[in-house]
Amino acid sequence: MIWYKRLLWLATTLTLVVVVLGAYVRLSDAGLGCPDWPGCYGELIPTGIADGDQRGDEFPTRPVVETGKAWKEMIHRYAASTLGFSIILIAFLAWRNRDDPTQPVALPIITLGVVIFQGLLGMWTVTLLLKPVIVMGHLLGGLTTLGLLFWLLLEDARKERFAGVARKVAWPAALALVVLIGQIALGGWTSSNYAIWGCPEVPTCNGQWWPEQADFSEGFIMWRGIGIDYEYGVLEAPARVAIAFVHRIGAITATLVLLGVTAYYWRRRPDNKPLRTACAAVWAALAMQVTIGVSIFLVDGHLPVAAAHNGVAAVLLLTVINLNNLAARA
Repeated sequence: MIWYKRLLWLATTLTLVVVVLGAYVRLSDAGLGCPDWPGCYGELIPTGIADGDQRGDEFPTRPVVETGKAWKEMIHRYAASTLGFSIILIAFLAWRNRDDPTQPVALPIITLGVVIFQGLLGMWTVTLLLKPVIVMGHLLGGLTTLGLLFWLLLEDARKERFAGVARKVAWPAALALVVLIGQIALGGWTSSNYAIWGCPEVPTCNGQWWPEQADFSEGFIMWRGIGIDYEYGVLEAPARVAIAFVHRIGAITATLVLLGVTAYYWRRRPDNKPLRTACAAVWAALAMQVTIGVSIFLVDGHLPVAAAHNGVAAVLLLTVINLNNLAARA
């Protein structure tokens, strides 16, 4: 099944690209560059629009065309569509080869289901005007797709079956994965609510270790109804401060948990070189992520740095998934 393996590599790589592209589109305020879906101002290839065109009669939510934002959004959609087609082929090849006992079938089909739902989330992101819970869900859906494809790659490379005692020692790695996913969700909530500058400096937040003006109840309302345009955010400053502060607390918590779990495996299995290498990979990705996260507040032109923060979060997720795969076999 050489084509199955090639498509897995292609789809995994492409998913990582799509995740970073999605972050760049969101962070450059181009999420509504196309006010309709799946086309852009009624065109699948937006060559018939020009910057400044007045389209208020057809698209009242975005009456003036901004071609730069439109093309960013459509390039992201083209990449996502290519990814979806690749996953359709992966699921088809897995099903066709289902009589092979080493061929996973359920997981490729589940991945196809996830990417279909991810397409719906992409549509709702536009039609519901960047509703934060949908944007956050879209991010998590993309990373779920990435994680499932990467797990299929790992399973293909490591044909050994799980040992009978494997699951007894895998819970620390599973805990690390759950905590990291929670922190990524917090990052998506922070970004979709335009709350990153709620705390504009490090290590304090508005000059305080615990910001007194933070409004936590307002900052974490998941659903505010239909018809609200969330571009540039709708929250007042205290709610954004609360979100940014909780994201920082989450970052510290996730860092400590990842360090603790990897130290546990490093000490417990000194003879297991693959597992130790997986721990080192987590440390490297974590160090890079923390460095980039702090750098956002220290450098000018933070857009590329913020996009890199999303990309390295995806890489960190892959290292923790790899740790889980190896820990379950240890």
